[in-house]
Amino acid sequence: MKMIKNLTIVGCLSLFLSACSGNDSTPMTEPSFSNVTVHDPSIIKADDTFYVFGSHLASAKSENLMDWTQVSNGVQKGNPLIPDAREEMKETFEWAQTDTFWAADVIQLEDGKYYMYYNACKGDSPRSAMGLAVSDNIEGPYEDLGIFMKSGMWDQPSEDGTIYDATVHPNAVDPDTFYDNEGKLWMVYGSYSGGIYILEMDPVTGFPLEGQGYGKKLLGANHSRIEAPYMMYNPDTKYYYLFLSYGGLDAIGGYNIRVSRSENPDGPFYDVEDQDMIHAHGKSGTVFDDLSIEPYGAKLVGNFDFVQLESEENTIKETGYVSPGHNSAYYDEETGKYFNIFHTRFPNSGEHHEVRVHQMFFNEDGWPVMAPHRYGGETIEAYDKKEVVGEYKFINHGKDISSLIKESELITLEKNGKVTGYVSGEWKQTGENSVQLEIDGVTYDGVFLRQWDEVNSKEVMTFTALSNDGTAIWGSQVVE
Repeated sequence: MKMIKNLTIVGCLSLFLSACSGNDSTPMTEPSFSNVTVHDPSIIKADDTFYVFGSHLASAKSENLMDWTQVSNGVQKGNPLIPDAREEMKETFEWAQTDTFWAADVIQLEDGKYYMYYNACKGDSPRSAMGLAVSDNIEGPYEDLGIFMKSGMWDQPSEDGTIYDATVHPNAVDPDTFYDNEGKLWMVYGSYSGGIYILEMDPVTGFPLEGQGYGKKLLGANHSRIEAPYMMYNPDTKYYYLFLSYGGLDAIGGYNIRVSRSENPDGPFYDVEDQDMIHAHGKSGTVFDDLSIEPYGAKLVGNFDFVQLESEENTIKETGYVSPGHNSAYYDEETGKYFNIFHTRFPNSGEHHEVRVHQMFFNEDGWPVMAPHRYGGETIEAYDKKEVVGEYKFINHGKDISSLIKESELITLEKNGKVTGYVSGEWKQTGENSVQLEIDGVTYDGVFLRQWDEVNSKEVMTFTALSNDGTAIWGSQVVE
């Protein structure tokens, strides 16, 4: 009986201490980051290593999505991916009238080999060529299998047999090849010009099935600034999510990442407001009609800057992003985590760009929301109210396509459920880590997440949420 009593006392004491201390989340270990430059990064995992492939034959790898190593860069002799691309893909460069590649995509097909979808574009017109290369090793070398699509053939028959029209037909660049939930192989592609298209592919050869022309249009037309499609399936929501980049990729182009979804890989795709994305295009006779496309698609991230406070000590230069875009996305079945992988420029840093990875979550309405800080190994947990109340740097990403950098403003999530400061409203926890905020009459649903603030070398609470009109808001807690 003595032993039982002692166990009972210890058990009661443990419960008492737990009740007193609350369910504080697990402290984070300071992550280590190594940065690389891969424009338009498309992700693939081979064994235990993540790879990103992008424009200009650039690639990089990482085992944890934080420490990256450059594998290749530049269309030049000796590049391990394609050692002499200008000779081996001579026809591609001659057609596209260029000396470099645009955004590559790599996928492993049923035969275990790696297939690279390469593409080249003139740049000031949609004169492009897309082809396929194969390798037994993900790091190359890749052997050319040939061109399978061209665009920009002015006054000549196009891939669908009609005379090429850049306001209707696609630019043959920015491929993303993926398997759907039933094992069919597809490729979604396109940039500006006539829009975003999708083709069904041969799972054995990797080439398009015959008789499709350019495939099926999903959205865009009339030179709308929409490009970089990437598809991801969520087995829980059972939706296909189509990520896109709007705007221009340079530092003044207002690049931003959008998303829509469909029950089918080939659409139709709808945004948060249930608008059919087929209507996301510029008016007839216009070029770069951003105002016509801004209302379509949920905007996950655009230009922003978490403004430093006088009390904070900045440990790195970058406090925000400029023109983040051309993302890929990844679902890790082992951890259950979703990731958004993209390139970004930085405030006051010109055209320098690096790869960034942010964790994503799905809110109660089944829409993705993106963590405010780069991935630092964090895992979402249950959070007590005392952990989430406090002062935050607040960002509203809006729906605009603009070079304007959204600077953070201070708000407070009060204990009484009020939101005060730069904006006003109410907030409440709707689950162990989910949150709903009503700000200036607009409702946002998302999650709380404890993250590492790389700029200030501190662990902070954050929130990320999306409104019912597709506007994302972020908060990063101010820690003294």
